[in-house]
Amino acid sequence: MRRFSQKSSLVTLSEINITPLLDLAFVLLIIFIITTPLLEQGLSLQLPKGGAPDTPIDKKSVRTVEIARNGNYTYNGRTMNLQNIERQLVGDYKADPDLVVYIRTDEQGINKHTYAVIDACQRHGITRFSLRTVPPKAQ
Repeated sequence: MRRFSQKSSLVTLSEINITPLLDLAFVLLIIFIITTPLLEQGLSLQLPKGGAPDTPIDKKSVRTVEIARNGNYTYNGRTMNLQNIERQLVGDYKADPDLVVYIRTDEQGINKHTYAVIDACQRHGITRFSLRTVPPKAQ
């Protein structure tokens, strides 16, 4: 009789309760949903108004250079100095001749930083760049 009771206790131990695992999976999912948009933000810029709506461009061919009001540069979300950005642009242009450079500057920023990026693009034959603005509201 004693042997029979030991076997029945083993049967109950073979079941795994997956409720805590599901709770953990849902918590991780919620954390990833909340933090993903925060990782994709660039510099906080106030773009000037004007310009026309964009024409369709392959997103793989677009590189974004952002220039903050104080002159700090970012290249595709990574903080870099102008020489590193220029080196990166040249390498990307050699890999993809259809490269388009989006230049985003703060409207209150100093223009010499913008001109330096444009000059770097033109020196290396990158002629497709776009000064980004906020499109005017439709009336």
